[in-house]
Parts: sequence; C-alpha cells; structure tokens
Amino acid sequence: MARAADIAYVSYQVTDLDRMEAFLTDFGLVRAARTPDALFMRGASTAPYLHVSRRGASNAFLGVAFRVETRDDLEVLAPLPGSSGIEHINGPGGGNRVVMTMADGHCIEAVHGIMQAPALPVREPSPFNAATAKQRMNAPLRPQRESGRVLRLGHCVLKVRDHDAAVRWFAERLGLLPSDYLCVPGDESKVIGTFLRCDRGVDFVDHHSLLVVQSDAPDVHHSSFEMQDLDAVMGAHDYLVERGYRLDCGVGRHLLGSQIFDYWRDPFGNRVEHYTDGDVVNQAHRPSKFAGTAEQTTQWGAKPPLEFFT
Repeated sequence: MARAADIAYVSYQVTDLDRMEAFLTDFGLVRAARTPDALFMRGASTAPYLHVSRRGASNAFLGVAFRVETRDDLEVLAPLPGSSGIEHINGPGGGNRVVMTMADGHCIEAVHGIMQAPALPVREPSPFNAATAKQRMNAPLRPQRESGRVLRLGHCVLKVRDHDAAVRWFAERLGLLPSDYLCVPGDESKVIGTFLRCDRGVDFVDHHSLLVVQSDAPDVHHSSFEMQDLDAVMGAHDYLVERGYRLDCGVGRHLLGSQIFDYWRDPFGNRVEHYTDGDVVNQAHRPSKFAGTAEQTTQWGAKPPLEFFT
C-alpha cells in the first residue's frame, strides 16, 4: 500500500486567471508561477504551491493532490485501475505524480519529488493572556486588518455518491485513517461523513486532511487553508469584507476538529476557508461518532446557512 504523508495542493479550472489571482492574493496566497494557461499560488510554508488554477472554458474543481514519501509509492499506485502512469509534474519544483480517477470522476494525485521552496516570512503567533495563564507581559497587541499570510493547505472536502466505497478507496490507495464520523442526526448506525487523516504513527498530524461526505451531487465542498492564529483570521476577515468579497459563513468554531473557521466564496463560486487552532492527533486517537444536527457542528459563532450543507 502507498501511504500519504500530507495533503499537497488543490486544482481548479477557471475562466479568468486575473480575477482568481486578485482574489487569492487578497485571501493571503502569493504567486509562485504563472503561464498563459496556469496559475500557481503558494503560502508561507516550504511547499512551492498550494493552489493551482488552470484556464478553461468553464469553472470546475479539478482535483486534490497528496504527497507520498517515496517513488515506490508511485510505482505501487500506477498499475491500479483508474490510475495513470507515472508522469512528470509541469509546475514549480517539478516532481512526479500518478493521477487516479475515482468512481465519481474526482481526480486524486499522488505526488513525489517536488522540490521545496524557501519559506516566506511570517510573524510569530500572538501570545494570549487567558485569565489564569498570562503569556504577554508589558507587550500590547496591535493586530492589523490585512490579508494576512496563508501558511499551508490543511484539508479538502469531497462530496461523493457512495461514501463507504470512497472511504475504502482512500484507505486502500493512500492509507488514510478515520478520525471522526458524521452520522444521520439521532442515528449513529448511519455514517454519512468520515474525517480522514494521514497515518504517521506516533507523529501528530492534522485531525483531517480530507472529509468525505455522502451526496447526490459529487463535487468539492471546500478547500481549507491554515492561518497563524485568531488575529490572522479576524484581520483577514475584516480585510476581505472591506474589499467587497462574498462571505459564506464565519467566524465560528467547529465541533469536529475544533478549528476556528471563516468561509468565503472566490469569484467563481468556490468555497474556501481560513482556519486556525485545529486539533492534531496521532495513533492514540480513537474516532467518535457525531449524530447531531448541522447547526450543532458549530460550537460558537456564525451558524452555517442551510445551503452550506447541500
């Protein structure tokens, strides 16, 4: 079995690269490379890019990529049904990939050998003065309303027709493990969503790199990008409001994963998320089942509208 080490990037097709670049720049990403037909945007981490936009006649989600540790992983994946051969990646950092097509048409890339880029400057986290634990002494905070700086891609959410088959597919192809389950409200026996994480053994990883949810309309639900802290999320929130972008839902705190979230729509209707303060887990973590209502998935803050879950 191949084993994913982390999520790498998401890819979209759009009709206007200029509009996408303008939004993503205000969202906190930085141009890594651009050609007449493709735009690569990065964050502050050493990943050479996190978001790929390709020019096309219509707007669509193209897929999500996961980094694997060795070329041997690609060799394992290439012969499987629905897989391409091993291909060179025509993007910053080069590398190789295998493109795998799921039953719903989702394209999942396994990538290896992409060269890292120098990290970009990012401020230290704001020290927080809780009532019983003061971290900031003689040092007032002066956060800015600004685009902030995305650090990394955290996760992606896919809607699929057959939830159970998709979860098995990711387990068998990439070794992804369940962190928590979403169930029909009031019935823990009917799982309709699974939060999947990379298997790094004793090493701590994000609560989820992927969420798979049952749907009659397969598509992407959102892609999510990590910010440094709450000040970064809130400063970016006000900045994007002032720039006239469409707020989808935010700010609030999730139940499963615990992230403080802020959702926006890009100019082409794609939902993208800023988040901070997410859970990290390792092999000692045991999945739980949540069988509550959609509104109960938000612990505090903005409650998602009904169309958020369609």
